[in-house]
Amino acid sequence: MPDRKPSARTRRLALAAIAAVTAPLWLTASLAPRPSGQIPKPVIDTAQVDIKPMIPAADRYQEGKVFLEHADKWTYEEQPGLPPEKQYQVLVGNVEFRKNDMFMYCDSAHFYENSNSFDAFRNVRMEQGDTLFVYADELNYDGPSELAVLYADFGKKVRLINRDVELKTDVFNYSLADNVGYYEVGGELTDKENRLTSQAGEYHPDSKDAYFYFNVRLTSLNGTDTLHMATDSLEYNTDTHVAKLIAETVITSADGEILSSSGNYNTLTGIADLYDRSLVITNRGNTLTGDTLFYDRDRGIGEAFGNMSLTDSARQSSVHGDYGFYNDAVDSAFVTGRALMKEYSTGDTLYMHGDTIYAYLDRVDSTRVTNVYRRVRFYRSDMQGICDSLSATERDSIMRMFHHPVVWSGQRQVFGNVIHVHINDSTVDWAELPQFAFVAEHIDEDCYQQMSSNKMMIWFNDSTIDHLYAEGTVKIITFPMENDSTYNKYAYVESSEMDAFFANNDIESVHFRPSTTSKIVPLYLAKKNSYFLERFKWYEPMRPKNPADVFVIPLEMEALMREAPPAPEITGEENKVRRRLLGTQKKEEDTPDEP
Repeated sequence: MPDRKPSARTRRLALAAIAAVTAPLWLTASLAPRPSGQIPKPVIDTAQVDIKPMIPAADRYQEGKVFLEHADKWTYEEQPGLPPEKQYQVLVGNVEFRKNDMFMYCDSAHFYENSNSFDAFRNVRMEQGDTLFVYADELNYDGPSELAVLYADFGKKVRLINRDVELKTDVFNYSLADNVGYYEVGGELTDKENRLTSQAGEYHPDSKDAYFYFNVRLTSLNGTDTLHMATDSLEYNTDTHVAKLIAETVITSADGEILSSSGNYNTLTGIADLYDRSLVITNRGNTLTGDTLFYDRDRGIGEAFGNMSLTDSARQSSVHGDYGFYNDAVDSAFVTGRALMKEYSTGDTLYMHGDTIYAYLDRVDSTRVTNVYRRVRFYRSDMQGICDSLSATERDSIMRMFHHPVVWSGQRQVFGNVIHVHINDSTVDWAELPQFAFVAEHIDEDCYQQMSSNKMMIWFNDSTIDHLYAEGTVKIITFPMENDSTYNKYAYVESSEMDAFFANNDIESVHFRPSTTSKIVPLYLAKKNSYFLERFKWYEPMRPKNPADVFVIPLEMEALMREAPPAPEITGEENKVRRRLLGTQKKEEDTPDEP
């Protein structure tokens, strides 16, 4: 029987029936596939049928549902051979979908009713409120996963805009279930302060948190800033502009460099809280590290907690301790808690410990000053020493030791109230003891060469004594060696001044002025206590034996530092002058004032 074309009246009736039956079903993309027993979808055996959609009234916040809000035209043609989930309806003209508060627009779309999915084409955009916008050329929405995948045409980018934030990539994934977007083919995110690029990234519009992975780069958009950050993983908040370091990261700027794998860096303020042995390198070349670091880049201030270390490359020195504070702007450092200073400008390193080390730039003459306070101990292979406090100035290269200072070199020991040591090219050039001086050298059993005076100057040559000058109650006990290398007597000498010159660390000539009192006593006639000058002390048990020994404070040293320093002796002539002055003062005190 030949085919017959339906009459116009028949076609109108068919279209009315289709619209009445199917509109409530296909206009809600949230409907599940139709169960058996319900009215089947009509089959149109002719060309496409165009219908103006009728939008149902329904709750737009139903879980997992997408609603069609508008389309100019709907057409449908069954695709033979495709399963039900692949069959789609065609929407054309000002197409608008909605899921909760997310609206999606396009010029045309394919709607897959059975899977609650659709494909959108041309002029694609997503909008949420008045703050979030995504622009693309194509969008594929998968209903079961609630994932939208957006694409851009060749030469263009998918763009997400969230207030001051813009994200650009070739392929962008947006989870409507979690309200988060991400990319895996390279992307760029910018806000008012920074530009971030990476191979993969994730952005949360609600919290403003962003996560970047693989070949991550952050660059400041501030024209006056040179901030650049390089890492493989980074967390960043576009509201606070704080970067959270979660992998090995290098932060560079005109002020220096930061190396860290854990911490927070505020790109607005330049303030960093860093952990896990982070490292700060200043533009001076100095380095600061510690278990935990606080660093203010703009102010050049750093604090280090736990096993801290600050190195000064120009001065070839470093300080270490449990806590350290560094101010790069004024070149100052403060260290405490097992504080240690190292000076390694030569092959022989000086190790110095004190309760506190404070180094700063003197504003008066712009010289570097280093102060070490309380229970000071230092070690170098050719020189060791102790004192209660110490101050070294870069201008005159003098190290001033206060309150019971003792210095050892070889078998020789020098102590006094104050010791000034001049260092030239990292070697001791001369030493001055301006208030009280005592030099002792152990030669055999109870035999010690000894010298004491009110003042003393010692000049060195290659760490050995070259010239010694003493004045004010100069007293000497020396043990001359016999031909058989034994010691049978000692000599006692007292004078007001003495000049001694040395060769190969042995006395070459001695000059006393103006007069000398001396005696020689055989040892078999002498009592043991006469072997020693009255202020003799041998401090060898307190002497640092190696670098680690500077941290060991002997009980004898603790007791010594609590003692008052000895007063300089007064000569007979000085006593006469003193009595005369005191007598004059007494007469003046006894004389009544004139009326």
